[in-house]
Amino acid sequence: MHISFLIHNAYGIGGTIRTTYNLAEALAEQHDVEIVSVFRHREAPVFTPGPRVGMRHLVDLRPDGADSDHPELALPARVFPSADGRHKQYNALSDRRIAEYLATVDADVVVGTRPGLNVHLARQTRPGPVRVGQEHLTLDNHSTALRTTLRDAYPRLDALTTTTEADARSYRRSVRLPGVRVLAVPNPVPAPVIPPADGSGKWVVAVGRLAPVKRFDLLVRAFDKVRAQRPDWRLRIYGGGGQKGRLRSLIDEMGLYNHVYLMGPVHPIEQEWVKGAVAVATSSMESFGMTLVEAMRCGLPVVSTDCPHGPGEIIDDGVDGRLVEVNDVGAIAAGLLELIDDDALRQRMAHAALRASERFDPPRIAERHESLFAAVAARRGRRLGGRLRGTLHRTRGALLVGAYAVRDARRQAVGKGRSA
Repeated sequence: MHISFLIHNAYGIGGTIRTTYNLAEALAEQHDVEIVSVFRHREAPVFTPGPRVGMRHLVDLRPDGADSDHPELALPARVFPSADGRHKQYNALSDRRIAEYLATVDADVVVGTRPGLNVHLARQTRPGPVRVGQEHLTLDNHSTALRTTLRDAYPRLDALTTTTEADARSYRRSVRLPGVRVLAVPNPVPAPVIPPADGSGKWVVAVGRLAPVKRFDLLVRAFDKVRAQRPDWRLRIYGGGGQKGRLRSLIDEMGLYNHVYLMGPVHPIEQEWVKGAVAVATSSMESFGMTLVEAMRCGLPVVSTDCPHGPGEIIDDGVDGRLVEVNDVGAIAAGLLELIDDDALRQRMAHAALRASERFDPPRIAERHESLFAAVAARRGRRLGGRLRGTLHRTRGALLVGAYAVRDARRQAVGKGRSA
């Protein structure tokens, strides 16, 4: 079958981008797959989608790109919902290009990857393709205004996937979606290409955006308690964000500058995970918890707050990691010290984490998506196409995008001529 993913910006950095690439590459083993990026702001993507995955964009924002001075960039978007947090980045040109893509897409399955794009998908996709919306955050995370918009648009989808069972239950309970298949499918996380951690390094490792929801301030305070009992251990925090200055001040204030290190963002991160012996996550909320799975895949047991929605569905408490109370400095410190002080327990949990994390292998997750696509298509009486057909469709799509760009250039030229 031919599968087309519509994503905000495939050239940036983020969990949704990595997840889309991982899933697309796994599906491309058996199907023809393309990633359609609404925006393109740099020459090459940060992540590599793999040679079997097609890649194209709809709006070129590079300084010398075809759309850099397009007049519609200055006009507000009217289809992309204003309640979606990315609304200010959308405009009349993106509205039109998305509509043109959805009106002409000849894929068997079209997948949207954020609420605003799912709304486009629901309202504008031509008859024929299976329409699948993905939720990479959570329903509870959305504003009342956005939830109202989703309740109106999502019944036109064929299926909706969430990353956790908890979020799937929220959608089934709170949003009336007659005829829409709502299914929880976790994010795919590939096995690292390097050997797993051997557990010998006396490092605790945390990875994530330096944002308030991640509660790294609690982690710093908890590690002060760890230092008091085990001064031979250190903490590395990887990631960038607006909280960096506040965290640096807190580290200095508590005299932890020789024990807690802000390492900045690193890619790939696997080489840093394997230097550690314990991973830690202290979020007050997670839509999934991709860093937890990444750590487990690298052979680290994880101490995580038992926050909504993902950690409890990823970690088997006491087997491959430890779940602790949310917003509790003492509980975080106790969870870390339990693993730090017991080498045998830490090793058992590390081995269990490696085994348990295999369920997130991209091929396994791809199979679940394939089954969903086939079931929805069968319910609609549709037969999904094959690889050759998809390749022809992808070529046709690329030609159409080129045609749109030429047409827009001509329109701008005519407009400038009239105004001269």
